[in-house]
Amino acid sequence: MELSGITATEYVGYLASFMVLLSFMMKELKKLRLVNMTGCILFISYGFLMPSLRIGLPIIIANGAILAVNIYYLASKKS
Repeated sequence: MELSGITATEYVGYLASFMVLLSFMMKELKKLRLVNMTGCILFISYGFLMPSLRIGLPIIIANGAILAVNIYYLASKKS
């Protein structure tokens, strides 16, 4: 499905980028981590939506690791 020449996969990527950018504008560390986690989840989805796993795998691995770090610090209440 395309809207204005942009595929649904690309929209997921743009939304993920926006969420990560938005997370850097947060003053509260907990809110920053939650917004960043949303961006990471969207980027992981984007990686799986890529036409080839070979292309999407680095995106999935990097954002999976960042997501794990965010979860760790939120769970340990060190944020």
